[in-house]
Order: sequence, then structure tokens, then C-alpha cells
Amino acid sequence: MTESPSHILAQMAETVEGNYHRLVLVVGPARSGKTERLRTLKQPIVNVNLALSAVMLELPLRRRQFEAARLLSELIASVPTSPVVLDNLEMLFDIMLKLDPIACLKQASRNRTIVASFPGVIEDGRLIYAEPSHAEYRRFPADDLLIDELSPVTTA
Repeated sequence: MTESPSHILAQMAETVEGNYHRLVLVVGPARSGKTERLRTLKQPIVNVNLALSAVMLELPLRRRQFEAARLLSELIASVPTSPVVLDNLEMLFDIMLKLDPIACLKQASRNRTIVASFPGVIEDGRLIYAEPSHAEYRRFPADDLLIDELSPVTTA
């Protein structure tokens, strides 16, 4: 008997509890079911794009790159539930912010268990965000991350 996706993700969140970085990534391309998988945890889901952009509107453009990582950490710290469930992370890849999204999530996960969607794929042991020709294209090592990889949805 195979375990349900909800049980697997909850178990992954439990597994990282004793780790230095308590981060679980649900990785998949657009429309692969990342948000649905996050919903199985039955926790409030933080829309990072919406929440972070709302607080950054108060800042002048020049200050945003210096404040983004701190604001993300504060956003995560303000969530009362555990694990903290994050979706819609595309803003973290904005080249104007000059962030390392994975490093930011790892840093924040030292204090809280985080389960986050990652909009991309895994190739050759690396997380890939965007296409190589895209300005926001990024690659990150995936070897020290706990990952729930979703397959792309195929249409007939």
C-alpha cells in the first residue's frame, strides 16, 4: 500500500525537525500541483508574492534589495502555525532584489520548519528556476535539501 501524498509531506516536515535547516521544498513546474500538495498539510498557506510585495511597497526602490531578506524572515516569524507553509515564491527571484532565495529560506528555517513550493525542476542534482535564456534563470545545488518532487502535468 502506498502512502498518500499528504502523509508523505507531513512526514517530511517531521523528519527535518531535528536538522540545522528545517526546510522541505515541493518542487515542480507550473501547474504540477504544488499548491494542492501544500494544502494537504491543512495549514494556512502564505502567498509570499502578495505578503512581501505589500510590505515592500512602503520602501523606496533603492532600499528594497537591502531589506527583502529581513522582511521575508519577519514574515515567516510572524506565522503562528507550524510548519510555516509558503507558496508563490517568484518574487524572491526578482533580479532587482539580488536575493539567493534558497539561502534566505534555509536561514529562516533554522528557527522554524518551513514547507515551501519551488517553481522549477530538478536536473543533474540542481534546482533550476526559469529557462537559461530568461533574466531570472538560477541554479541551486539540491544535495542537502529535502525535496518532494512533482512531475509535470501532461495533457493528451
